[in-house]
Amino acid sequence: MKKISFTLAAAGMFVMGTTTASAAMLQEEAEASKGFTQVLKEQFIQGGPAFMGIVLLCLILGLAVAIERIIYLNLATTNSAKLKQQVEDALASGGVEAAKEVCRNTKGPVASIFYQGLDRVDEGIESAEKAVVAYGGVQMGQLEKNVSWLSLFIAIAPMLGFMGTVIGMIAAFQKIAAVGNLSASLIAGDIQVALLTTVFGLITAIILQIFYNYIIAKIDSIVNDMEDSSIALIDMLAAHKK
Repeated sequence: MKKISFTLAAAGMFVMGTTTASAAMLQEEAEASKGFTQVLKEQFIQGGPAFMGIVLLCLILGLAVAIERIIYLNLATTNSAKLKQQVEDALASGGVEAAKEVCRNTKGPVASIFYQGLDRVDEGIESAEKAVVAYGGVQMGQLEKNVSWLSLFIAIAPMLGFMGTVIGMIAAFQKIAAVGNLSASLIAGDIQVALLTTVFGLITAIILQIFYNYIIAKIDSIVNDMEDSSIALIDMLAAHKK
């Protein structure tokens, strides 16, 4: 009887161990099967609504500014070589008014600069050149509009994350002081929540920085195109006046 009882007990322990191991494996599989979005959402909720909400607002506003600028810059990009050829042909065939009509029918800062130069050509080449330079500055300001807000969100997002971390660490040490016992399990949760704000602040800054660099590169490309086209326009007007 004792032998049979021992065997049954051993079998029961084996079954319980197997069940526990199976449950642990199922839990690990469930954790692994979670998508990146679900994990990110859970971590975001654990970080707390105070600083996480502000960091999320920075991300949303920054993305809104970035998308608006990208759309605007893409619409402002024109085929400058084609426009210069059309303006030159119009000057040769129909004069200044025909060239101005070509610029009216073309979108983008280069066409606007061409129009301003053509509109002042009757006052002399120097006057046309001054108009081109002045209006080029205006167009550059339009290209860089709201970009400073994007750089602001890039700067304050990690700062807010660091502030949330510092506040969380202060709360953790206050708990240690109140309890009087330095236990890792006592403050582990508070420290984890505090560090999550830094992580999401850095993620926000990284995402916005990628968009910011693209926008700056796009602006530089358009500005270089504007400068080259302006020089070409002055040369065309000088040749037309001869």
